[in-house]
Amino acid sequence: MRTLSAGVLAAQRGSSAVPYLKVTISDRIGGIRRLAFSRLYSESEPDSYHAAAIPGDGSLLRSRVAGGRLYYQRVANPGPSSNFASWTDLEAAANAGVALCADGSRALLFFVDPVGTILKVRESMDNGSTLGAAVTVGTASGAVGWLAADVKANGDALLIYSIGATVFSVKRTSGSWGAPAAWTNSAASISGLACYYQGDWNAAVCGTNAAGDAFAWTSIFGDGFSQASNTWSPLREVTRASAGSNVSFRAPFLSPPDTYRLTFVEKYTGSAAYNRPYHSYSPATADFASNFWREPVPFDLTSDFGQAIAFSATAAWITTPSGVWTASLTAPLLDVTADVVEAAMDDRPLGGRCRIVLRNDGGRYATLPPQIKAGAEMRVSPGYVTASSTQVSDGPAYWVESIERRSSKGEATLVLEARDAWSLLEQWVARRQYTWAAGERNVFGILQFLFSRAGLEFSSAGSSAAAANQYPAFTVHPGDSGLTAVRRLLATVPDVVFVRGEFAFLTEPLSSEATDYAYGTQTGAADHALHAGRYADDTPPSNRAQVFGNAVFGERFDWAGVQAVYDRLQQVDDRNLTTVAQAETRADTVLRTAAIDGMSGEITVPVNCGQELYDVIEVTDAGAGLSAARRRVLAIAMRYSTGKRPVYEQRISLAAP
Repeated sequence: MRTLSAGVLAAQRGSSAVPYLKVTISDRIGGIRRLAFSRLYSESEPDSYHAAAIPGDGSLLRSRVAGGRLYYQRVANPGPSSNFASWTDLEAAANAGVALCADGSRALLFFVDPVGTILKVRESMDNGSTLGAAVTVGTASGAVGWLAADVKANGDALLIYSIGATVFSVKRTSGSWGAPAAWTNSAASISGLACYYQGDWNAAVCGTNAAGDAFAWTSIFGDGFSQASNTWSPLREVTRASAGSNVSFRAPFLSPPDTYRLTFVEKYTGSAAYNRPYHSYSPATADFASNFWREPVPFDLTSDFGQAIAFSATAAWITTPSGVWTASLTAPLLDVTADVVEAAMDDRPLGGRCRIVLRNDGGRYATLPPQIKAGAEMRVSPGYVTASSTQVSDGPAYWVESIERRSSKGEATLVLEARDAWSLLEQWVARRQYTWAAGERNVFGILQFLFSRAGLEFSSAGSSAAAANQYPAFTVHPGDSGLTAVRRLLATVPDVVFVRGEFAFLTEPLSSEATDYAYGTQTGAADHALHAGRYADDTPPSNRAQVFGNAVFGERFDWAGVQAVYDRLQQVDDRNLTTVAQAETRADTVLRTAAIDGMSGEITVPVNCGQELYDVIEVTDAGAGLSAARRRVLAIAMRYSTGKRPVYEQRISLAAP
């Protein structure tokens, strides 16, 4: 149950409470700002190696290599009226990678000299206004391909570069460049590098493995935060394509304007060939080492060398040699509370829905505000007018799927239909097969991966030992939705998942849980009124469970149920179970789920602003003979209306605790 203020608690238990429903809309999805990029510059510079950075003064620095020359540009105050066409020809350079990085007033431009083996850097201490003379960083053992770099606030810097299929690192410490060192990973080819410092030197790598499969990977060159200093982490997959598919990945760029964001190019060389940039991001609270990324999304552009990312305090920028785009990083809230005339929320396991009706008299929504659009995030926070102020609980989040204008009998309304975070998971569809071998990742970890592909956070709120200790063989097939995969995985453990906004939590519904809230007449406590109640003791769908594992067997009985209606058998076949204890735990789970389903009912109450799915409540209803009867919340339907018959109530569906 969500925590409530003392004022809200008192109001919702009072007999004269005044309803208050706060509704806000923002251009966010899964809690992350949707970057609505607008193109400010479109010209004809050739597609080639390029880079971008923004130093402390907010200027935009760009560099590119074309025709054996190194070009540089600094735009002091980038915006719609800026001149992005003026380039300075710095010097001759190899047709190879180029890297730009900045921290505070310091900026570094890395490139390869015309010989193709000498790594150079030009440094600025005035936000890129002037660049110093080229300094040799090191001499490579072969022709250099891709470059990536970043710099720390103290001036220490790291340059990574590729020679064939090997990545090398060379580090500047206290002003001196060290010797290059080859990484400890292996690849068959390298087709792009990116680097950003945040605790460690976080990197993105594109290439192929020995089997010919194409990958976009992440890796970390440690600085002691999550990886030991001067060591490489293993390569971690972001996306892949099978050998023979004619698909490869190249030209990654990496930057955290708000959360980590990654761009790269997907290149297809078969019939109807394309080279299309994609972008992805990590959930807001995920660290880089966790390697959780939303399913990459295509960008409307053709490019072989990708889109460099840079950011200031208020805006994100992506650039190519011939293009500049920008997007605001702020997500201003649109508060429509005053216009809400009706609201209906129906929250259930594995999916919730919401409908908001806004008054539209006078054509106030004839032109929709920029926040009201498909996919926008809508927060619905129930509350009350208290003695001192209006107070709310930070309520559920939904994402807009339908916008409808209505007119009837002289009244005009705008209707927003939306669904909760489960819909984002349902809309993620596996583009290829994902497979975990037995022992590779536990149930919790697989769930965490699946939710991250939909851009959602995932955590534990008292999950079971089984979710932590079972490491099953598990496959997500091409075309499976995230919801389908999660359903199958949850069937193997006693846990359930509930959502709060963009956060999903795994929890085990134990019969021994403490009570979260009480309805009806309570001794020694304020009452929460009970308008109506219905309570049923149903026959559980199963009272006997047999579980067949890998040469092991487990069986459990609900003997009272067997005696009452004879045995109702449910059988499970799961070769991931290798011990009798695991099989018996699974059988316990089957009967526990059946027991929860063996009780039903519903109560109608004034809105409890903090009630959530799977909470344990107590109900006292003298008319039905119930006194502090424990039940579990299985669904919540809320209605709000300011019309001729005002209403502000919840129907709470009940199950066994």
